[in-house]
Amino acid sequence: MPSRALRRACRLTLYLPARFRAAARYPLLIVHDGGDYLKYAAAQTVLDNLIHRLDVAETIVAFTDPGDRLVEYANSAAHARYLTAELVPRLEEEFPLAGGPSARCLMGASFGAVAALSTAYRYPDVYGSLLLQSGSFVFTDIGNDHGGGPAFEPVVRFVNRYRAAPRRVADRVFVSCGVYEPLIIRNRSMVPTFEAAGMAVRYVEARDGHSWENWRDRLREGLSWIFPGPQKFYYE
Repeated sequence: MPSRALRRACRLTLYLPARFRAAARYPLLIVHDGGDYLKYAAAQTVLDNLIHRLDVAETIVAFTDPGDRLVEYANSAAHARYLTAELVPRLEEEFPLAGGPSARCLMGASFGAVAALSTAYRYPDVYGSLLLQSGSFVFTDIGNDHGGGPAFEPVVRFVNRYRAAPRRVADRVFVSCGVYEPLIIRNRSMVPTFEAAGMAVRYVEARDGHSWENWRDRLREGLSWIFPGPQKFYYE
């Protein structure tokens, strides 16, 4: 897909549920690092199984791939504009999407989680849910030494600003992180920040590290809370 905002052609892989019907209306999930989620987290198989088991609603999923990941995912205005002003409108023109914030979710892991949060921050009335896995939410409370290197400078500025003045950017936020990750304290610290902004938060820790296996294994819990299927309504 050509993008004027990013000034490049953007690779996009679309997932349609097995029982896709043009007459139905579907929620939209946008996944950062989409090719990696498909390759390393078996995202297509996971979605097929969760939808078949009625844990997750039938959903159209846009798996997006970055250009320069450390630039486009580090609080980039161009990336946020590509998703919100170009990708979402085009998908709504070509596919039977439900539309509205409650039917849209941004998802990402590590730097991708930063991209999801910063996009919703720039467009707070567009996305109703965020699914953030092991977010690289690096910040500084005292001094300027964050230990992340130059690539983290725009991330630190963004997260510091958000923590200083929390703002509601979605209705619900699912956050997960592994207890063996260096980022565990950062993610724990973001939960009260999100709650202070008036968002519903579900936070999950796993005895795992910064890995695709961790992120794959948390998808059921996250997606069934964001877009619950019929079975979730029966039993919760």
